[in-house]
Amino acid sequence: MWCGGLQRLSSNCSFVVQRLCPTALAQGAVFFRVMSRRLYTPQAERKRFYQNVSISQGEGGFEISLDHRKLKTPQGKLFVVPSETLALAVATEWDSQRDTIKLYSMHLTTLCNTALDNPSQRSKDQLIRAAVKFLETDSICYRVEEPPALVELQQNEWDPIIEWAEKRYDVTIGSSTSIMGPSIPQTTKDTFSSHLASYNSWALQGIEYMITQLKSLILSMGLLDKRLTVEQAVLLSRLEEEYQIQHWGNVEWAHDYDMYELRARTAAATLFVHLCTENSTVKQKLLQD
Repeated sequence: MWCGGLQRLSSNCSFVVQRLCPTALAQGAVFFRVMSRRLYTPQAERKRFYQNVSISQGEGGFEISLDHRKLKTPQGKLFVVPSETLALAVATEWDSQRDTIKLYSMHLTTLCNTALDNPSQRSKDQLIRAAVKFLETDSICYRVEEPPALVELQQNEWDPIIEWAEKRYDVTIGSSTSIMGPSIPQTTKDTFSSHLASYNSWALQGIEYMITQLKSLILSMGLLDKRLTVEQAVLLSRLEEEYQIQHWGNVEWAHDYDMYELRARTAAATLFVHLCTENSTVKQKLLQD
């Protein structure tokens, strides 16, 4: 019965740092605006109209039904996902809604809708290029020159992650205090492109979403490679903001709300990627553990 799997899954699943130079801020903002057009914007709340949520296996994958009505995407396509566990996770989102349906909190459903409808009609190669392009404005590669305490904090917290990525993927990344940012070698971009090519298109949608949340391809790779936890990746992406909070205090409830929301979105993206790849065989993987 799917209900048992839903219960097990439920029991197991539990603002972004500003750019450190004007160029990075501008490029990051442009990227975010573009991404907002590529991902569906969840609708406002609506009253819950169903009693039961169930999943069933169809010809193209696993379907979700709300009572006796099959779930569909915003474009009217049948909502079909490639794995049973992903279907269970989405069903959990729908089943956990109370009197009203809070679509803005249903990140897995939104990611599935985007993968199914592909509103921007992008190919796998385009998804990969978009992800790798973010290396040029990766948050943890941009450094401040002052104050000394923040300089030291960035070195202590970000340098080990960059060093890990350089060793793990056999690439050169580096960091810079220049307004132009670090110069990322083409070979590094090619390596990450080849690595990302081992993921299917569904997983790449999740990876791109994760990158936009963390504003970092490197942190995203660390998260997918289990070098970082969701909490660690989010904290590292908010490093400057956390530094400012320690020195100037936080706005009551606002900072905590932003952090928990970022954790929720990042965790959903991570889960989405893993559930989209668990049943697929990765061919010619560039890197082997």
